[in-house]
Amino acid sequence: MTFISEKKPPLVQRVEQIRELTQSLLIHLSEEDQCVQSMPDASPSKWHLGHTTWFWEAVILLPHCPGYKPFNAHFNYIFNSYYESMGPRQPRPQRGLLTRPALEEVMAYRAHVTEALMRWLQSLVQPVSENIGYLIELGVNHEQQHQELLVTDLVHLFSCNPLWPKSGLYLNPNQGLQNLESKAQWFKFDANLCDLGQDANGDCGFSFDNEQPRHKRWIEAFEISNQLITCREYLEFIQDGGYQNPSLWLSEGWAWVNRSECSAPAYWLSPQSAFNETTTWKVFGVDGVLDLQLSHAVTHLNFFEADAFAQWRGARLPTDFEWEHAFDHQDMLHMRGQAWQWTRSAYESYPVLNLGTVRFVNTTVNSWWANKCYAAQVGQRPKDTRAKLIETFSHLQPLGKSQAFV
Repeated sequence: MTFISEKKPPLVQRVEQIRELTQSLLIHLSEEDQCVQSMPDASPSKWHLGHTTWFWEAVILLPHCPGYKPFNAHFNYIFNSYYESMGPRQPRPQRGLLTRPALEEVMAYRAHVTEALMRWLQSLVQPVSENIGYLIELGVNHEQQHQELLVTDLVHLFSCNPLWPKSGLYLNPNQGLQNLESKAQWFKFDANLCDLGQDANGDCGFSFDNEQPRHKRWIEAFEISNQLITCREYLEFIQDGGYQNPSLWLSEGWAWVNRSECSAPAYWLSPQSAFNETTTWKVFGVDGVLDLQLSHAVTHLNFFEADAFAQWRGARLPTDFEWEHAFDHQDMLHMRGQAWQWTRSAYESYPVLNLGTVRFVNTTVNSWWANKCYAAQVGQRPKDTRAKLIETFSHLQPLGKSQAFV
């Protein structure tokens, strides 16, 4: 349904496209698929649909659209996530108990909010004010985060099914993982006072509050590999007994290995095992069970696995600040579009939080993991023990090359 004229401002087009993309992910899903919570750190896709709609309603329409009537006042409790200033919420591990509202009502809620949102955007004077423009971009980026979470949570859900179903959930079908056949190089960076972060009103586009402001930080000299770790390299770690060697693991990581009885990344199916009768490694994903591509970047590792691999290679994960400093180097490969990347820094705020006139700020830190990427939840089948994982980890940094440990 088209709510506004054909001559749509770019920001309005982005909102409409992002809302349509979320809905397009549902094409191959049944109603049952969208109601199940496969582990406490995942959410039903029905909840993601409601939450992203609630965000537009609670953060943008109710404060800024005169005369807007909420669809259902109870939805503020049901679909809030961790926004403390927005009131109490359904506990995250219990989102799967929300059989009501039914999917049909959630979709009606979504249509109600989208229609009101598009009509309100049409009424705004173009270009919109700085504050409103930021909030709209925030809503777009927030929904994109939940598109990734929706796909990731459903992959975990489907991995719990012995049929290993193909989900057909493609956020960008034209951008697959690249083959990483060339040998990684080590790039040296001299000690320097570096500019990191981004200004709220800078020229680099949208940024979240925890990526602001632009500020200076001293970084000691370091080296970093120019490409991601491949499945082939990680398989060598497995075959060398990496999951059986306690000296490679942080103490909490080694406790996790023993508790979970893990011996490979999530969704890897070892040869001649209960779910893989062949003699080669397999991997489960949106396309179902396929052969493991050894030249692809390894994904679905938690922080402990990433750190243990780095120790095995005689290296370490880079700090968040080293990674950001290396990001713009012209010969750093796979920094975008391939996989989320681990670093080894504390999740901490930048020195000053300055968002100008923006009134909505989410400063909640809801995990200990060592990077600023939005965390995706994935899991291990058949045991549901691998909560709070992220897709992959970063380029390595050799030990002994820097004192910039955090």
